[in-house]
Amino acid sequence: MHEATRSQRVKHRGYRHALKLSINALTLLSLSVVFATNAYCGAREQAMRMHERLAGVPPSSDALAEMQLLIEQGDINEAAYIAMEHPAFYNATLKTWVAPWTNEAFDKFVPLNDYIATVIGMIRDDVDFREVLSADILYVGDSELSLPAYSTNNNNHYLAMEDAVVDLKANLIRTTQSAVTNLPSEATAGIMTTRAAAKAFFKDGTNRAMFRFTLMNHMCTDLEGVADISRPPDRIRQDVSRSPGGDSRLFHNNCVSCHSGMDPLAQAFAYYNYRYDVDSDPEGERGAIEYNDSDAVDPVTGTRVQEKYLINGNNFVHGFVTEDDSWDNYWREGVNFNLGWSSALPGSGQGAKSMGQELANSQQFAHCQVTKVFKEVCLRAPQNNADREQISSMQAGFAASGYKMKSVFADAANYCKGE
Repeated sequence: MHEATRSQRVKHRGYRHALKLSINALTLLSLSVVFATNAYCGAREQAMRMHERLAGVPPSSDALAEMQLLIEQGDINEAAYIAMEHPAFYNATLKTWVAPWTNEAFDKFVPLNDYIATVIGMIRDDVDFREVLSADILYVGDSELSLPAYSTNNNNHYLAMEDAVVDLKANLIRTTQSAVTNLPSEATAGIMTTRAAAKAFFKDGTNRAMFRFTLMNHMCTDLEGVADISRPPDRIRQDVSRSPGGDSRLFHNNCVSCHSGMDPLAQAFAYYNYRYDVDSDPEGERGAIEYNDSDAVDPVTGTRVQEKYLINGNNFVHGFVTEDDSWDNYWREGVNFNLGWSSALPGSGQGAKSMGQELANSQQFAHCQVTKVFKEVCLRAPQNNADREQISSMQAGFAASGYKMKSVFADAANYCKGE
C-alpha cells in the first residue's frame, strides 16, 4: 500500500508538472500573439479597427485607403471623422448607445423614439452637448419621407422610421419641442421633456425617477454615489417617513443622505406629469406629457404643482409641501462639491430647464460623457493610469471643442486603435 501510494504521488506530481508546463506554453503563445498583433498593427489595420469600432462595420475600400493615408500622415482624428460619416455610426452605434438611457430597464433594443433621435441629431450636428438637458430641441424625420406626423400621444412617427430603415444621418430634421408639442419654450428641458423620457420617468410615481435616471445616465452615478447625511433635511417631502419601520435612525442615517439633496432638485419637475388612461391603456402607450402652465390649477394641490407631489402626505405631515417649481442645489456644499459645479451659475432657480443647465455644466457631466464614449469605443472600462490620463485628456478636449460629442468619439478611437 505504501509503495502504491508513493507511486501515485509521483504520478500526480508528474501530471501537475506537465500541466504547469502546458499553461506556461499557452501563456507564452498568447503573449506572442499579442506582441505579434501589436507589432504588425500598421496604419491599414488601425484604420480598419477604428472604422469597425465607430461604425460597427468594415469600411469601403475607398474609405479604408483614405483613412490609412490620414493615419500615416498623423491626422488620426480626421480618419475617425471619415468613419463617423458612415450611416451605421448613427443607425447602429449611436442608437444602441443612447437607447438604454430612455428606459428604467436600460434596454438597448427599444424602438427608436424622440429621445434617441434627438441625441443622435445633436451629435450629428455638433450641438453643444450640454444643451441635452435644457434646450428647446427635437429631431424628427424628414417630411418628404411620408411618415406619420410627430404626435405627443404615440411613437408612430419613429416606429415608421425604424420599420423603413431610414438613414438617420441623412433624414433627421431639427425642430423645437415648443413647435410640435403643448410645451412652452420655457418649459422645455432637452431630452428630459421628450415624450419617451416622460413615459419612462414621469409616468406615475413622484417624479423623483426623472431626476434619479437623469443622474445615472448623464452624471454616471446613482443616488448612493452622492449620498451625504450632512445636508439639511428641510426640503424632504411629506411622503418620506421620518421613522421607517419605527426607527428614526434609519431616516437620519440613510434616507436623509439621498433625499436631502434629491428633493430640492427634483422640485424642478413639480409641474410635469405623464397623462394616460390607466384602465384602457395601462402601459401608457397612448399617453402624453402634461405641463401645468401659468393658468393651470391642480384641483388637489390648489396650485400649479401636480397632485403626485402630495402623495402619501400623511407619512409625515410636517414635511416639506411643494408650492412651486423652485429648486436649490444643496450638493454645492459638502462632499458633492467635488462634482465640479459651475461658478457661473447661481445653484438655484425655477423649472427643469435651469436645473438641467446646473447638471450639464458640472465637471461630472463632462466626465460622464467622456467615460461612456471610452467604454463604447474601446469595449472596456478605464483600467489603469494611462486610461485615466486619457479620460482627463478627452474631457479637456471635449470642453475645448465646444462640447461636441464627435470629437470625443474621435479621441477614443484614436487611443484604442492599436488594441
